[in-house]
Amino acid sequence: MAAKKAKHVAMDYLAAAFFLLALWEIASLGLNRPYFPGPYESFLAFGHELTKGLWAHLLVSTARVVVSLAVALVPAVALGMVLGRVERLDRWAAPLIYLTYPVPKIIFLPLVITLLGLGELAKIFLISVIVFFQILVTTRDASRQVGKSMVDSVLSLGAGEFQIYRHVIYPSCLPKILTALRISLGTAIAVLFFSETIANRGGIGGIGYHLMEAWSRLEWDVMFASIIAMGIMGTALYLLLEWLEKRLCPWDSL
Repeated sequence: MAAKKAKHVAMDYLAAAFFLLALWEIASLGLNRPYFPGPYESFLAFGHELTKGLWAHLLVSTARVVVSLAVALVPAVALGMVLGRVERLDRWAAPLIYLTYPVPKIIFLPLVITLLGLGELAKIFLISVIVFFQILVTTRDASRQVGKSMVDSVLSLGAGEFQIYRHVIYPSCLPKILTALRISLGTAIAVLFFSETIANRGGIGGIGYHLMEAWSRLEWDVMFASIIAMGIMGTALYLLLEWLEKRLCPWDSL
C-alpha cells in the first residue's frame, strides 16, 4: 500500500514537472528572445556549469539556508512554547513581537554588513533573524492551543514542568513547527538570494552571486542554469522537511 502511494506521488510530481517545462517552452517560443532561453538550452547550460563549479555554489547556498534555519529554530521553538504557556510573560512579550514582526528585516542589511562584514556571519544572521519570528509566532500560537485537560492529566501523574514541555507541549506543537519551517524555507531562500548579491566578496559566493554574475555578462542560459540550481535546492529542502514531518509526526497524518 505504501509503495503504491509513493508511486502515485512520484507520478504526480513528474506530471507537474512536465507541465511546468511545457509552459516554459511555450513562453520561450512565444517571446523568441535570447534573454528567455527554453528548458533544453537551460538544462544543457546547467549540466555544463556543474562541471565548472556551480555545484560548489549550490553547496554553499544550501549550507547557509540549513544553518540559518537551525540557528533560528532552537530559540524560536523554546521561547514560543514558553510564551504560549506562561500568560504573564506573553502579555509582556506580545507588544514587542507585534511591533517588530511586521518590520521587513531585510532593510537592516546595510547595517548588518557594516557590523558583521561581507562574510558568512552577516548572511546567516540576517536569514536567522527573519525566519526566527515566523517560527516563534507559529509555535506560540500552537502552544496556546494545547488543551488544559492534556496538561492536567500529565500533572496528575506527578510530571514536572520540564516533563510537561517534553511530553505534552512539544509533541503538540511539532506539526505546526515543521509547517512553519516549510513556510520559512521560502523566505530564507529569498533573503539568501538578496544577501548573496549584495554581501559578497566573490569566489564561491553562492547561487545568487553566480546568477547575478551571469546576468551581468548577458549569459542568459547560464543565468537560467542558476535559477534551475536554486529551484532544485528549494525543492529538495522542502521535500526533506515534508519527509521529516511524516517521520516525526505520524499521528498528524492519520
